[in-house]
Amino acid sequence: MRVSPQIDERNVKAIAESIVPELSARALETEADRKVPAANVKLLHDTGLLGVFRARKWGGSELSMRAHVDAVATVAKGCAATAWVLGVYHAHDYIIGHMSEQAQREIYATGEIAAVAAVIGPRGKAILRADGSYLLNGFWPFASGNATSTWMLLGAEVFDEAGAKLDEGDLAVPIGDVERLDDWHVAGLQGTGSNSVRVKDAVVPAHRYISLPALLENQTAPFADAHAPAIYKCQAGPALEMFIATSALGAARRALEDFLKVVPGKRVMYTAHISHEWTPLQIAVGEAASMIEAAELIFYRAADDVDAYARRAEKMPMLLRGRIRKDITTVPRLCRDGVQKLLTIGGAAGLSLKSAIQLNFRNLQATTMHGLLLEEAGAEIYGRVLLGMDPGTPIL
Repeated sequence: MRVSPQIDERNVKAIAESIVPELSARALETEADRKVPAANVKLLHDTGLLGVFRARKWGGSELSMRAHVDAVATVAKGCAATAWVLGVYHAHDYIIGHMSEQAQREIYATGEIAAVAAVIGPRGKAILRADGSYLLNGFWPFASGNATSTWMLLGAEVFDEAGAKLDEGDLAVPIGDVERLDDWHVAGLQGTGSNSVRVKDAVVPAHRYISLPALLENQTAPFADAHAPAIYKCQAGPALEMFIATSALGAARRALEDFLKVVPGKRVMYTAHISHEWTPLQIAVGEAASMIEAAELIFYRAADDVDAYARRAEKMPMLLRGRIRKDITTVPRLCRDGVQKLLTIGGAAGLSLKSAIQLNFRNLQATTMHGLLLEEAGAEIYGRVLLGMDPGTPIL
């Protein structure tokens, strides 16, 4: 295992800012190649940003959800696709921290850079065999970052050999047992390399399995271990929801910064106006900036709530979990809608494939379409919780 530098809460954002120019220089290459370059993942590793949510004993810095937001949102200013993949790598480090010590050792000791991709949802099928191992089969779409991963976590429904369903969980599989497909041809977040993967008859030992219901209900070992890092005491539902939404903040912030650099001073075509003197443009910029700032406030509030309960090793109340589920759908929507205002008011030049404004609008549109980030679903779940009803989902 190649050791990366340990970092602390105070310098995460500055470290991430230092690599924004390099990531930005490769952003169009990342888009064209439909995957995050290995050079970007190496950069994340070498700066310590990859290990923000990894235990120190495995070369990480075991920081906090706020540090995760600082890292991923800032990286997204350089490349939203790279930030998306960094966010899910953090999520998978969180899950691995709840697996057996033997599984963690195997995963983090493989390759020079341990980066773990996943499809957490139980899309596959695993048969629990008499010797305690699992026979795994399945097809998993949307496996972000698998091109540079050494292992994968794959979600499956678990059955006994007679066909009775036992559980739902994730199984850690070395990348050599996984077939990568080339089917990620999309209009947003193209650079995440979220190609589908397939596994046929992979035998997975018992120690590389984790139950999703146990994780979601604080029944895994770290929740009961007073010496476990606080990051592994984060409430699983809110944490896993937040990991995938964070890149939206930086994508929107980058679009706003680019707009303010390239649009003011231009003529509003077929009128007598100069852009920055034109009232409709002034209103659009003010509204867009306010929406992006509101998204940042909402998201950091959620991060601080998750961290506070993790530090106290307390289970988050259902009402707060419901609010965060809605928060993480509100944030990318605010970011997308703010950037759409900029794209529309800025004129046809924004349609250029080299424009960070249109690229990040497409990335944000794709982000809002993730199953966990659908605004209507988030509102329904929060509304049900507020009304004292069953939320209708275990991911909370």
